[in-house]
Amino acid sequence: MPALRFPERLARLQTALRRRKLSALLVTQPGNRNYLSGYSALDHGIQESSGVLLVPARGTPYLLTDSRFYLQAAEEARGFTVQLYPHGLIAFLRKLLPQLGIRRLAFESHYMLHATAARLQKTARGLDLELQPVTEMVERLRVVKSEDEIEALRASVRLNEQVFQEVYPAVKPGMTELEVALALETTMRRLGARGPSFETIVAFGPNAAKPHAVPTDRTLAPGEMVLIDMGLVLNGYCSDMTRTFVVGRPTQTFIDRLRVVRRAQLAGMNAIRAGVTCREVDLAARAVIRDAGYGKFFGHALGHGVGLDVHENPLLSSRSRKQLRSGMVVTVEPGIYLPDWGGIRLENMVVVRDHGCELLNNDLTFL
Repeated sequence: MPALRFPERLARLQTALRRRKLSALLVTQPGNRNYLSGYSALDHGIQESSGVLLVPARGTPYLLTDSRFYLQAAEEARGFTVQLYPHGLIAFLRKLLPQLGIRRLAFESHYMLHATAARLQKTARGLDLELQPVTEMVERLRVVKSEDEIEALRASVRLNEQVFQEVYPAVKPGMTELEVALALETTMRRLGARGPSFETIVAFGPNAAKPHAVPTDRTLAPGEMVLIDMGLVLNGYCSDMTRTFVVGRPTQTFIDRLRVVRRAQLAGMNAIRAGVTCREVDLAARAVIRDAGYGKFFGHALGHGVGLDVHENPLLSSRSRKQLRSGMVVTVEPGIYLPDWGGIRLENMVVVRDHGCELLNNDLTFL
């Protein structure tokens, strides 16, 4: 990970805690934990954490983990007091919180199991501790990227495109969706990525009508469309890109529909600038698809933020009236999905700037 400003991030969070008269925040969401500390260990799911941060409103923050992750935590989370919880997190907090004089403890209610929250509440009653559920305290800090982060995202996008360009010429009739997905993910790791930023989507023909298709053993026939949605993690930062093409000679129908999606993508990108609402951007792209007669076949939001997580705020949705801010990084990914025919999606990543957007991808449409 590039040299990022963890102390500055912590200071901003601590200021927010003091403003809300909170004693500390228990950080459980992995991306938030990484953003504040540089600790990059992955959870095995919300039910099995590799550690949590305890960030007081003032003073030194803690990283609490178990023996499996201690060495990594000590190496990566500089400036944090790393402590083990040999008998579980809740039992450890029962001792630590009174020692630190914490009276109002906030926790990330959007990333904590109900069972864990219930045990924490029971502990709080015994300690005369007030629990305060919060959402997006850290995400609000993450939503606007620094130029260092944008450069890290740019590098991730470049490597993602390099992987695609290496595998694309080898996609031929007779290959299965699973074989293409495996080739992409193997190439990612060979070229230096930690791995995919999400499960790679490869869909042939009618399977491409499923926006989140899972690769199968379906073989590619000559002249069929191929939809590939792929991303990787490089130095902690994610990329996300979708390309749709035909192996062989495309039909005029495919070309016409691809051009509709491309016009929609350009309309969305042209609408992006600081101060515009997410809704306005979504509707600008959606209008192109609607006017072409495919409105009911574009059901998902236009895009989403990308950073340490592949899905972050903001959401480019017709339901979101949040304003874009300079430095946000979002995807623009309109699509048309027709049952029994297939689907077309084109996805690029852009940086929101004051007077427009900066494209991070090479703009390839294969026509």
